[in-house]
Parts: sequence; C-alpha cells; structure tokens
Amino acid sequence: MIDLYGMSSPNVLKVVLMLEEVELPYHIRHMNMVAGDQYKAEFQAVNPNGRVPAIIDQDGPGGEPFALFESGAILLYLAEKTGKFWPADLRQRHTVFQWLMFQMGGIGPMSGQFVHFTRAAPAAGNEYARNRYYTEIHRLYGVLDRRLGEAAYMAGDDYSIADMATWPWARNHEMLKLDDYAEYPNLARWVAAINERPAAQRMIKTESEIRVDDGKAFQNATPDDLDRFFARGKYARVLA
Repeated sequence: MIDLYGMSSPNVLKVVLMLEEVELPYHIRHMNMVAGDQYKAEFQAVNPNGRVPAIIDQDGPGGEPFALFESGAILLYLAEKTGKFWPADLRQRHTVFQWLMFQMGGIGPMSGQFVHFTRAAPAAGNEYARNRYYTEIHRLYGVLDRRLGEAAYMAGDDYSIADMATWPWARNHEMLKLDDYAEYPNLARWVAAINERPAAQRMIKTESEIRVDDGKAFQNATPDDLDRFFARGKYARVLA
C-alpha cells in the first residue's frame, strides 16, 4: 500500500495518474495546506520541504516503509519499482528523463506561477509578472507542441512518465488561457489521446473527490490561513 499525501494540484495528480496506470494500491491522505498540515511534525518527517506530493510506500525496498517527496522523484521510483513506463534502452530512457526534467523545470513551475498571478494575486501592480509568465508558458507549450508534431508522445512512440508528469498541467487549457489549443494542434491531439486512457479517467474521478476536501479547506480558512498559504502579509519576506 502506498500512502499519498496531497491535494488536487497537478503535481499530486501526476502521481495519482501513475499509480492508476501501474495499478498499485494507494490511499490518499488529504493535506489541508491552507490550515497548515504541511507544518506538522508528522508530515515534516515525510517531507522536510513541507510540500505535496509525498508518499510512504509501506512495501518499500527490502520490504520496509520508504518515504519520498518531489513528484518527479516519485514517478521515477514508481517506474523503477514496477518496471513500467520507462524504457530499458539507455538512449530511450534518458530521452524520457530529459522530457521529464522539461516538465519539472519549466512546464510545472512556470504554469504554477502564471496561475498564481492570474487567479490569486491582485491584477493591479502585477502586470509585469502576469505578462512574463503568460509569455513564458506560451513559449514552453510551443516547444511541447513542436515536439508532439514529431512523435506520438513526449519521449517518442511510447507513453511514459514524462507524459504523466505533463498531462495534468497541459489539460487545463482554460486555466492556462491557451485558447482551446488554437495555436497548438499537436498538443490538443496528445491531451485528447491521454484523456481517453482508463487510468486518466480514474484520475479525473479521484480529482473530483479530492476537490471536495479542498473546497472545505478554503471555505473554513481564516484570512491569516490564506496569508500564510500564499506567503503574503506578515508571512512575506520583503526585499528592501
């Protein structure tokens, strides 16, 4: 059994998708990040960085529990544990790795910053940030679209952990303001193809269940909770 600590963010959903694809039993331990679950000693012992996702594999190496954090590291671990969704061939395997790193270093953080500045930050005074991240995500999704014009999946002919890492972000074209993929026909084809996978449909169902708990977390949040969650107000470090 794998305990997955998380909420309904794309970084958590990529792990849900992988677990569904490899059909490993798992249990979601919902984290109320707004109320500060990430600061509790129990979770800090799993992830000292205090972010989700994180897992504890109760049947880890040597049959002992194994804790792991960072979504990319978790996908790599699950791929190695199951022998699925990464190639045996060294050249092909590292092609998967490079596109996984493209998601981890580019698609994920840049999309996340764009969503923050368009949905959680006041528009006035943040025009530079909004435009910067909008420009950058269009560049990154353009790179991805061109790649998907060359191959069926990100790393080539076969679906891999690179696709699983990226799809939970890329499918949110409305949130990312990608205009229904009008500029990205190859990306649109790829998003639709993965959406048809049974594991992806199960992920979507699980996402809807997690969102119920997320909704309660935000409904019950105090102004101070929200300030801490968004690192603003008294929780912000101000550059003099």
